[in-house]
Parts: sequence; structure tokens; C-alpha cells
Amino acid sequence: MADFTKPYDPQKVENEIYKKWLESGYFNPDNLPVAKSYPSAGGLKAKSYVIMLPPPNVTGSLHMGHALNATIQDILIRKKRMEGYKTLWLPGTDHAGIATQNVVEKKFKKEGISRHDLGREKFLEKVWEWKEEYGNKILDQLKRIGASCDWSRTRFTMDDNYRKAVEEAFLHYYKKGLIYQGERVINWCKRCQTSLSDLELEHEEEKGKLYFIKYPIVKNSKLQDYIIVATTRPETMLGDTAVAVNPNDERYKDLVGKKLILPIVNREIPIISDDAIEKEFGTGAVKVTPNHSIIDSEIADRHNLPRVTIINAYGKMTDDAGKYFAGLSTQDAREKVVAELEKQNLIEKIEERAHRVAKCYRCASVIEPQPSKQWFLKMNELAEKTKKAIEDGNVRFNNERWKKISLDWLSSIRDWCISRQIWWGHRLPVWFCQNQTGISNSQFLISKQFKNKNLFDEHSVVSIKQPKECPFCDGCQMKQSEDVLDTWFSSALWPFATLGWPDKETKDLKEFYPTQVLSTARDIINLWVLRMIFSSIEFMDGQMPFAKVIIHPTVLAKSGQRMSKSLGTGVDPLDLIEKYGADATRFGLIYQMMGNQDMKFEESHLLAGKKFANKLWNISRFVLQKTGDNFYYELPKENDPKSGNYDALDGHEGDSLLKKLSMTIEYANKDIDNFDFGQALHTIYDFVWHDFADKYIEESKSKDTNDVKIVLSHTLINILKLLHPFMPFITEEIWSELPIKDKKLLIVSNWSNN
Repeated sequence: MADFTKPYDPQKVENEIYKKWLESGYFNPDNLPVAKSYPSAGGLKAKSYVIMLPPPNVTGSLHMGHALNATIQDILIRKKRMEGYKTLWLPGTDHAGIATQNVVEKKFKKEGISRHDLGREKFLEKVWEWKEEYGNKILDQLKRIGASCDWSRTRFTMDDNYRKAVEEAFLHYYKKGLIYQGERVINWCKRCQTSLSDLELEHEEEKGKLYFIKYPIVKNSKLQDYIIVATTRPETMLGDTAVAVNPNDERYKDLVGKKLILPIVNREIPIISDDAIEKEFGTGAVKVTPNHSIIDSEIADRHNLPRVTIINAYGKMTDDAGKYFAGLSTQDAREKVVAELEKQNLIEKIEERAHRVAKCYRCASVIEPQPSKQWFLKMNELAEKTKKAIEDGNVRFNNERWKKISLDWLSSIRDWCISRQIWWGHRLPVWFCQNQTGISNSQFLISKQFKNKNLFDEHSVVSIKQPKECPFCDGCQMKQSEDVLDTWFSSALWPFATLGWPDKETKDLKEFYPTQVLSTARDIINLWVLRMIFSSIEFMDGQMPFAKVIIHPTVLAKSGQRMSKSLGTGVDPLDLIEKYGADATRFGLIYQMMGNQDMKFEESHLLAGKKFANKLWNISRFVLQKTGDNFYYELPKENDPKSGNYDALDGHEGDSLLKKLSMTIEYANKDIDNFDFGQALHTIYDFVWHDFADKYIEESKSKDTNDVKIVLSHTLINILKLLHPFMPFITEEIWSELPIKDKKLLIVSNWSNN
């Protein structure tokens, strides 16, 4: 029994209410009253409403972005559940290849042990042990904020069934000719020792220097003696094989085709023209280092330039950098190169310049582009299908800005490097002949000008199971590729692999695909959202994975900085829940969410949420006292909001209030359906505090008629329903105290409609 004589205490209520929900089984759509009204064998089918929780990393813990996004999804699910939909909010976690491997490696590093000391099999056993102990931590934390997910359907991206889906997808793409192995310059993390896609990089602005270097022109007395090239990385000039200018740059049109002397190395290199060069950067003349820049590699392909590898996989200078530089770190080599250039009077000037540096999204090491043998997924065909789906409105974003960003990325897309040189993840279903030298070893290759391509003939078989016989030799046991797939390759299958695909006949896949809404953060639109769209087009017969995409605001610190533990600007939502309660935390987050602007987090809104919870508590105490022990609250019938107690109203008592209640219900419904959650909450808050509490309740204190009791009870019932998606704990607790005949839990009571 709730004690209304004392202030509302969320710490005493929330755990008990959540247990009550779990015991009811109503998070599972199969247990909902609507599911029992439409037996599966009866031909009729309850309307489903499905949201897939963006799977947090198993390494993760709840942050403010998670808290906001979980609240948004829970609002939608709770409203639709009350509207009679068969709602499924499916949770799960992502194996997060690089992130998880790094966490476990750091643990063993403290003990002086590397993963190589353990070996692959033993190391993976340890990762699984770690996952079992810590991997569901964030899901447990989501329960604290009230997430009404169907925990019985929790998925993990390396479950056995999910693994089958990943292997099937790889095999499908390969048979279709979309997956291939090729040697390209890729993003390489020297710390994690793996390739990364463009989307797995973080670009940080750092203070640096722009070096203006003189490149002498060969035998050219009529024109100038040299071209000045600007670069932030002078050490990479040791691998230059050309200098490029824009074909429309009048300053250099007479020099295109001439030769330059590469300083220090004293090698002749050509001056070429290419549209990729920006005339405005530096001097308009750009050094081309094909093996250490993806853009330069593409230029080299267009102009058939030779290639030189001067930096190895560990960020050290190679022998091809020259004997004075071999073995040095890139930073030490930079200092030595600059000193030598100054000695030869080939430095025109050095400017202080802030520039963006690409770093690994997991360990923050500076990326060193490297030539490497990797597996790629061809993207042109998939990107075009995705563009058409978005342009045709088959998938709609909550803001045109995100649509434009998506289309821009799809229009300039590169093939996706899907292989990673780590151990934790989905191993490529590729098998190599062990009698072909070099094939069975690591597929990473530091090549010299892309030589030795004969080592990478097609001595491999793509197969889910190990081939019984090797087709390339007399009987070796074929060895599986050491590489694993990019984590996002498996995550891209989330909307349907979680429901049983590749078996298209599962009950869940038939009933709960496609989903209705995806709510997520902007930083994974390209990493995840668009990849789910093209994966669904490819594997689900063109059916979109979701109809609408909500890109929620980013929660910033009060100062406007990003929230970060390392910067001291982070806020732990669990601390806020402990301090204010889950309802107040949810209230504070949503109350600040107005429009599509990022939120500068103000803790004062959580305090306002706590005060509002107490206000609602006191309102309920007053209404219960006013209506008395012998008054029963009759709920409106479904699709008839003015039935129940409302039918017994005699006269015009509360007309003004009831009109405003009707308007509040109308506006709140419209705003929630349009994803204007903050506006909906503001509307409900204003009605409860000002129209109901400040005005009508004050006026009713001197009245004691049956009509007053009806208006009070009718209004309170609707307020609890409207607020339940936003503040589920306190509304369920108050609801449990209302004298209602044949009462169900509020979580499955009929929603408020006019």
C-alpha cells in the first residue's frame, strides 16, 4: 500500500514496480491481452509495433545518450502497448570486436601477458568468460531507467543463430560477386594491428605545422627553379612518386609533364594534373605518396604511378625510406627530414597550423594508411538501392538534415573494407591451401610497389564448413582465414537476424518484421543505419527494416562541450537515478528535448521532475481523499473515452477543465506520434500543474458533489495514462491505489484518446 501521507520516495517504489512488470510478463508481446484476443490459429492478427534496441557494446555502461534514447523508445513502446498493439522492443548487445578485445588485452597486460602468449583459442575462451561476467551490465542498467524490453528475446551478435546469419550473408554476397579480396591502401591502426573503415576513424583537430618544401625542377632554365609543396607530414615525402596540381590551376599549366627531383632521395618524379587537387590548399601543388594515403593511392591508380612503402605496420620507417631513417618512428623521422631539408636550404617556410588528424576510434592511435591485402564489399549497387529507398520515402528521417547527410555519403561511397586483423569476432568463412606459400599466414602484407601478387592467387575457398578436400593440392587440411569481419557487418543484419533469419519461416520474423521505428544517434547513421537498409533490401526481398528513423539530439555538458569522463564533463545517469529517481531522470531528459537541437544538459530539470512527481503524488492523495472510500472509478470503454464515470456527469461541472483535458490529450497524441516528445511533456505538465492542480483542485476544495468527484477521478485517470510513457513508475504506483473494478496494470490499460 502506498503511504500518501509521506513524500514520494522513488527508491522504495521503483524496484518493486519493475518486479511487478516482469512478473506480469507484459514486456513479452505473446503475453499481452491483445495477443490472447487474437489467437494465432484464428486467422485474425493483432497489429504489431516493433522497435529494435540499438545493441550497445558488451563493453559499455549506461551514459546520457543511452538514457535519452532508451527513454524515447520506451515512450513509444508504452504508448503503443496501451493502444492495443502487440509491442516488441527487442534488446541485445553487440560483440564490439576491437573494443572488447582491447579491454581484455589490457586486463592481461597488467599481468604481463599478451594475447599471443595465450594463443588464439585460449584468448577467445578468456574473452567469452569476460563477456559472460560483464557483457550484460548495460542491459541491467537499462532496467533501472524503466526500459520495458522483452528480455526473454535478448540477442547477442555472436550467438550461434546470429553466427549462421552472418555466414549466410557473407556467402550470399560472395556468390553474387560483391565480396572480393584485393590489395588496397587502407586505414591501419598500428596499436590494434588491424584495418579500419573510414567510418571507424575519429578526426581530432590538433595544433601542428605546415611545411613548405622546395622540389627542384629538372633541367629547367626557362621556368622557375622549383615548385613549393605544402605538407603537414614531411617524413612521408620519402615515399613520394609525383607532385600533383589541379588541371585548371593557371600557375602550373606549363609545368605539367615536367620532372622534379625528390629532395633527400634524389629520385626524379613527374608533375601531374588531377581533379582531386584543391587549388586553395597550401600552394596548390600537392605531394603524392601512394602507399600512405588513400586519396594519393587513387591518384596513383589513375596515373599509373609507382609505389614505395616507407612506413611499416608498427609505425616505423622501412629500409625503403633510406638508411638514415630506417627504424625511426614517424615523429623522429619528421624531425630528421626537416633538419636535412633546412641544411639543403629547401624549406621555404614553416607555419603553425591546426589540422585534423585521423585516429583509431577505439585506442586513439594515429592512423597510418598502409597497402594491405583485405576483403571488400562492393558498394555501388547497394548504395544506389539505398539511395532510391530514401529518395522514394520508403525510409523517412525525422529531419531532412539527416536525409541529406545519408544521400551525400551514399553518393561518394568507397568499397567497404570488411576484414579485420583481430581475434574476437566472426571469423571469415574463407579457407586457404596450406601448401601455397604465404597464403595460410596473415593476410596483411607490407608490399614493395605491390609486388609478389602471385602469392595471392585464388588459392582459397569460401565455405561455411571446412572443405573435406583441398582443391589446390594433394591433401592438406585447409586453414581458415585468421581475419574476422568488421563488427558493423554483423550489426547490419540486426533487424532480421534477431528474428530468426536466414530461416524465413520463423514465427517472429513473420510477425515482427519489418519494424516501425529506429531511434539512434547521428554518429552511426553511415556506420549502421544505412547498412541495415541495404542489408534488408538484399536479404528481405526489398522490404525496408523500418519505416521511420529518429536521430535523437546529442546530450552535451552544460558548457556545450561533449560529455566525456576524460574531460571531466561526463554525467553518470545511474547517479542521477539514485539521486532523483528514474521518473525524474526521464522527465528531465525529455523536458529539455525541444526540436532537433542538441541539449545542453541542465540538472535543474531533473529536480523539476522530482518536484513534479511529488506534485502528482499530492494531487493523487487529494483526489483519493476527496472521492472517499465508497466511490469507485469506472474506466471508459475502449474507443469511448467519455463513458465510465463520465456518463454520470449531471450539468456542466468542470466543463472548462474537461475541454482543456481533451485538448491536452489531442496535442500530446499528435506530438508523440510526430516524435516531439519534449513538446508533449510540456503540454501535459502545464495541464497537470496549472489547469488541474492550481485551478480546478483549488476550486473543488469547497465543493463536495458527485460531479466534482467524477471530474477529479476522470481527470486523474487520464493524467496517469498520459504520463505513464514518460514517468512509468510513479504512475503505475498511483494507479495501483485507485479503486477501479476489474483493474489491469496501467502498463496494459487503454490509452487516452478523445
